[in-house]
Amino acid sequence: QVQLVESGGGLVQPGGSLRLSCAASGSIFTIMGWYRQAPGKQRELVADITRDGSTDYADSVKGRFTISRDNAKNTVYLQMNNLKPEDTAVYYCDARDLRSMHYWGQGTQVTVSE
Repeated sequence: QVQLVESGGGLVQPGGSLRLSCAASGSIFTIMGWYRQAPGKQRELVADITRDGSTDYADSVKGRFTISRDNAKNTVYLQMNNLKPEDTAVYYCDARDLRSMHYWGQGTQVTVSE
């Protein structure tokens, strides 16, 4: 049974930082990543990372966010710096198994506000 457990969301002021974590279990995951969904908008890719460390970022977060993973712990991290109000969203962890099936975390709220 696949489980993804997220942590690290919260309220932060503009310019602040947060670190999200997602611990996955129950399978071998090729690509792990983070998506986000703001109210009234579609879910969008924030960043993802392969087992060998190749990364991909949305243009809106390049230079501010860093994704990393610990394969031994099946855990993916998202370090978010210089946060902006437009980063406010529910952030979802995504993990893909060897059959390219997607698994999702429960979501964690990130709010950037004064």
